[in-house]
Amino acid sequence: MPRGTAAGAQVVEHVRREIEAGHLGPGHQLPPERELARAIGVSRPSLRSGLRTLQAMGVVTSRRGAGTFIVEGPPRLGKAPLQFLAALHGFTLDQMYEARRMLEVGAATLAAGQATGEQLAAMADELTGMFATLEEPQVFLRHDLGFHRAVAAGSGNPIVAAIIGTLTEIIWETGRINMTGFSLRESAETHRRIYEAIRSRSPERAKREMSEHLEHAHWEQVKKVTAGEAQPSSERHRAHQASARAEGGGVS
Repeated sequence: MPRGTAAGAQVVEHVRREIEAGHLGPGHQLPPERELARAIGVSRPSLRSGLRTLQAMGVVTSRRGAGTFIVEGPPRLGKAPLQFLAALHGFTLDQMYEARRMLEVGAATLAAGQATGEQLAAMADELTGMFATLEEPQVFLRHDLGFHRAVAAGSGNPIVAAIIGTLTEIIWETGRINMTGFSLRESAETHRRIYEAIRSRSPERAKREMSEHLEHAHWEQVKKVTAGEAQPSSERHRAHQASARAEGGGVS
């Protein structure tokens, strides 16, 4: 390993140890560059290289004129490693949706049992944003993905929330979801049913609603590139819609 690279890795390892020891935590400011470089035993250019790596990992953030800080707020994973994997291995649409189903169905189930009032309010805000942007597909998609992140946060599991948050950001930035031809109102309604299931503290219903939403959304995406494929569970989907309409309810 080149000397500069090894020194940068030394910086990353030092910060990791400081966090594990409880000397650094969310929002804490790192010592000034000169002091930190001396403590680690590296040059200032090597220190900056290591800090750039930590920033790409989502561990630290730099504030102009203030210094470098450990990130605050909900846990976030750096997007760069997953973006590289997506580019190198050509993640497919099917794989994206498979990953979403594995994570988000479980997250919705957990959220129905333990989402806080604040987290429910965040879901409601994103849902309101979706209904307000039915004529603006890209803005609608931002609220759509924001809703899924809010559900993930409601799961109470910061690991799941971080992974889903990273995945939705990559979906947004790579444009992997094509909104052309979508019925945005129908999509908003499916999200409303997920929200209502979570708000009513019904884990099984939340699980079913999220699973059917992602299955239908996946089919809509595949339909754009594969003509003539039969819609999965179409009869069940129509019956479910009729049942949901009979149940009624709305966003509060």
